[in-house]
Amino acid sequence: MAKTLVLGVGNLLLSDDGVGVHTIQRLKESGRLPEEVQVEDGGTCGLDLLQFLEGVDHLVVVDAAHFGKEPGAILRMENEQVPAYLALKTSPHEIGLPELMLTAQLTGIYPKRVVVFGVQPQSLETGIGLTAPVAAVVDRLMDAVVQEVSG
Repeated sequence: MAKTLVLGVGNLLLSDDGVGVHTIQRLKESGRLPEEVQVEDGGTCGLDLLQFLEGVDHLVVVDAAHFGKEPGAILRMENEQVPAYLALKTSPHEIGLPELMLTAQLTGIYPKRVVVFGVQPQSLETGIGLTAPVAAVVDRLMDAVVQEVSG
């Protein structure tokens, strides 16, 4: 059976940068994901997350990403689109995630399927909690992740 990992990344201390972590926390609490799906709060761990990619066939990442849309816009990227997502990163963990994915490729543990749900932030200023436009899309984001791993 294919192993699926849902990974939320971001910094909870930089407002909307924490959208991935907030979403993952809510998904864990909701019980909406299939039992066999592994869910991890990646925070700003970078290469420390490499251990979680071992044996993963389907990786779903939830993160903040600047892609020039209105705050709260959600962009889904898959496989060959993911390097473009990594180039969009403009946050304190931007170095860790690209390095993680490159290292996974170099060590032969890069998942067969990688999907990223990027959310356009309104603010990356120091502060706990999401801005209103980003908080308003967390339920939609959760639905998208559940559909991704269930379908």
